[in-house]
Formats: sequence, structure tokens, C-alpha cells
Amino acid sequence: MSVEGTWDLSIATPIGRIKAVVDLRQQGDTLAGTAHGAGEAVPLHEVRLDGDRLTWQQAVTRPLRLNLAFALTVDGDTLTGTSKAGRLPASKVTGRRRPTDIVTAGGTRNL
Repeated sequence: MSVEGTWDLSIATPIGRIKAVVDLRQQGDTLAGTAHGAGEAVPLHEVRLDGDRLTWQQAVTRPLRLNLAFALTVDGDTLTGTSKAGRLPASKVTGRRRPTDIVTAGGTRNL
């Protein structure tokens, strides 16, 4: 299963719903990624895919300085799971992979 692509995430936190975008790419035998949201871009650490379970860690500074651990289940182009920040309650996470654009002789289209 491939999780490469751009994912639109929605995180239901105690301070409200936060939207983020995560880019995941395969680099050799390793998954790598970057999260974009709240005016910052941060690298993902320890990105792992084990069957349909996707996990990673990241640090953010907005709206608060936090270290986050994501644990998600991948089902095709959909993600569901949680994000946890230390002792705070887990936040529900949902996500959807953006369609991939391909260029053809007739123009660009979504897959």
C-alpha cells in the first residue's frame, strides 16, 4: 500500500478544529514528509507504515508549542485516527488524499 501524496487533515482539538496538509514521499526505503498548517511547515519524524497503520511524530509551535504523535489507519484515500500531545487528551484526526494530476496529450486531469 502506498501512502505517498498530499493529504488534507482535520484535527478536532480541545481548542477547536485545526486544518493541516501533510505531504508524504517515499525516499528509497524510507517514508518522509512535511506538515503545513498554522503558518508553518515542519518535518515529520519516524514516519512508519506497518500494514494499514501509519504513524509519525512532529513538533509544532502554533497555536502552542507541542510535540505530537500521530497514529492513523489508512483505507485507500482516507485516514482516521488520533494525534496525541503529551498528557493532553488524544484529538480525533481525519484525512483525505488529494487527487493526483497527470498530464496527457489532451491536458491535465485528476486520477
